[in-house]
Amino acid sequence: MSNFQIDKNGYYGEYGGAFVPEMLYPNITEIKEKYISIINSDEFKNLFNAILKNYVSRPTPLYFSRKLSSIYNAKIYLKREDLAHTGSHKINNAIGQAIIAKILAKKKIIAETGAGQHGVASATASALMDLECDVYMGEVDVHRQMQNVRKIQMLGANVIPVKTGSRTLKDAINEAIREWINNPDFYYLIGSVVGPDPYPDMVARLQSIISQEIKEQLIENENRDYPDFVIACVGGGSNAAGAFYHFVDNTDVKLIGVEAAGKGIQTDKNAATINNGTLGVIHGSKTLVMQDSFGQIIEPYSISAGLDYPAIGPFHANLFKSKRAEYVGVDDREALRAAMLISREEGILPALETAHAIAVLSKIKFKPDDIVVLNLSGRGDKDMEMYIKNMK
Repeated sequence: MSNFQIDKNGYYGEYGGAFVPEMLYPNITEIKEKYISIINSDEFKNLFNAILKNYVSRPTPLYFSRKLSSIYNAKIYLKREDLAHTGSHKINNAIGQAIIAKILAKKKIIAETGAGQHGVASATASALMDLECDVYMGEVDVHRQMQNVRKIQMLGANVIPVKTGSRTLKDAINEAIREWINNPDFYYLIGSVVGPDPYPDMVARLQSIISQEIKEQLIENENRDYPDFVIACVGGGSNAAGAFYHFVDNTDVKLIGVEAAGKGIQTDKNAATINNGTLGVIHGSKTLVMQDSFGQIIEPYSISAGLDYPAIGPFHANLFKSKRAEYVGVDDREALRAAMLISREEGILPALETAHAIAVLSKIKFKPDDIVVLNLSGRGDKDMEMYIKNMK
């Protein structure tokens, strides 16, 4: 078995597990006992693959960027998850879990969202699968991601603003979990590789379609099935987990995760969990957490609503601890500059989350024959208000 995948106890090395209230154990146990057999069943595979192909529009292109390759002196490919239905990688996981919910005969989907992309994907999957859907969203994120709020509502789901705590993603997850405790016949569709076992593994498996396609597309483009670098932004870590998944055991591939350094990695306004976090438990998982000496959560900050989560999924915590992957901080200004660069050079408007990954290209010394795959996790429509506000 891979040293970097989950073990039979639900851990990645020392990270993971299920630290949940007793009232939540039946909900978690049902999913843990059934998700592997469901995912491996012909019923699931046939439906999931058909929807990914004909509805989500997979495989997404692996686009060779001549201009970025020239600027950074390497062969740079962009995995175009922004071209998937709903505009990001989030739809892969949402469709997969919605099918699981349907097979488990659940009545309603509950979900959380920060930047709104997972909320849109969950609402989309729920509409497709004839399921009701409630999306919890921090009040701060509701205001800064109003376009996605309207999309969620138009898709027939309910947006429930969360007014507690920092009123961002962390608090949205808290409220979604509370509703799930009270309604075990609902299905909680987590949006990233976070939360209690088995969610980190389930989400990683569903997102692994990204790296599977990269392998197949590189054979066609470069006559080999692996790159020298895979780069992806990291909030909770689902797009990076999907892009890394099929390469973690190939040590010829350098894995680079990019965190939000906010106003600066040394300031108190950042979301660089791996660089600044310590061992703790959050949302049912033992992982690296931004917390003070008393174990109280330090509120994260990022210009990007999808990256201001005060922890990291255990998949990534283990890759960092084992030195299998490197995690680099990119601040707000660097991300904004990178967004402008790729917009003007390649005609691609990236999500602010993705802009962080693009910005790290300037921090790495490549060789001319290095093959670099950057996971372009989402498009920037949702961030236009923030771009306009910061445009010079």
